[in-house]
Amino acid sequence: MAVKVLVVDDSGFFRRRVSEILSADPSIQVVGTATNGKEAIDQALALKPDVITMDYEMPMMDGITAVRHIMQRCPTPVLMFSSLTHEGARVTLDALDAGAVDFLPKNFEDISRNPEKVKQLLCEKVHSISRSNRRFSAYSAPAPVAAPAPAPTPAPTASSFSSHSSSHSSSAAVRPAPAPVHAPVATRAPAASASSPAPKRKAYKLVAIGTSTGGPVALQRVLTQLPANFPAPIVLIQHMPAAFTKAFAERLDKLCRITVKEAEDGDILRPGLALLAPGGKQMMIDGRGAVKILPGDERLNYKPCVDITFGSAAKSYGDKVLAVVLTGMGADGREGARLLKQGGSSIWAQDEASCVIYGMPMAIVKADLADAVYSLDEIGKHIVEACI
Repeated sequence: MAVKVLVVDDSGFFRRRVSEILSADPSIQVVGTATNGKEAIDQALALKPDVITMDYEMPMMDGITAVRHIMQRCPTPVLMFSSLTHEGARVTLDALDAGAVDFLPKNFEDISRNPEKVKQLLCEKVHSISRSNRRFSAYSAPAPVAAPAPAPTPAPTASSFSSHSSSHSSSAAVRPAPAPVHAPVATRAPAASASSPAPKRKAYKLVAIGTSTGGPVALQRVLTQLPANFPAPIVLIQHMPAAFTKAFAERLDKLCRITVKEAEDGDILRPGLALLAPGGKQMMIDGRGAVKILPGDERLNYKPCVDITFGSAAKSYGDKVLAVVLTGMGADGREGARLLKQGGSSIWAQDEASCVIYGMPMAIVKADLADAVYSLDEIGKHIVEACI
């Protein structure tokens, strides 16, 4: 059965081109178009598409507002289009918080000059999110996520189509607990054996987390559960364009009690600091605890690549790594996890029921590399239990 798609954009040119690209795939059917957010809601209710492609800037109602209404009234996987700018990244992250499943940078030149590449990327995204777990029986769209208010009395401490300095002082106040990050939860019931027993404590020298589709919201859910005095360094590998990772790191830094920043060459790992791999490049760790940022290799599908970072962690830290693989398409992370496992490190995978796309974690489980399988809501607290 063909995947039914609703195309939403105020540009007639872009609506036509996206519709033409999708319609060229015999397994995709464009069932309608809309020119603004209000029309998108009406068409979603009337046509019940399997996937909606959504622009952000539109008259009458913008894309993020439309996504929130759609998630409340007729939850449907949404693929956002966004510009490759810092502001475009911020808006896209807001859209993911509102309930969108994934995004593609919007590039008119690529649509005109490289239609085959665009067709492949767009159709792959549409097919993947149509199979996602992002269908809910009772979903309440969240309000925009705001940074937590400053604590009144500080107490001393113990994330294409195609170095910011931290605000935290080393002796700074404990950051107030952030508001919970809400995200849709799939209706599929978890298998009886989906959740593993609580972990045993171990002196980990590094926590490494890899993710892709659904990862921005998943990482927020996990990292906001960590205390300011978290005792281990953290590295984050999220498949994301180069223009997006700085904005994503800044967003996480505002939401979390730990410090989060986009990794730079020469950064030193330290407790309570999470370093996000920069988009378009590769992040490795050496035995001295220093981060190496290398150019993205065109032979690799992913830039950044989870396998690369996991593999370097295996070489540098032996059995002292806790590696976690969250929601995402494909199998990136499996070979790096295999190296970590051979060295005696621990590997966790997100369970199928709480994944947006059960691809990367499934690859870990099927390869018999997972020491534990946890739901998204369990992972953060179990990381704390294992490390503190």
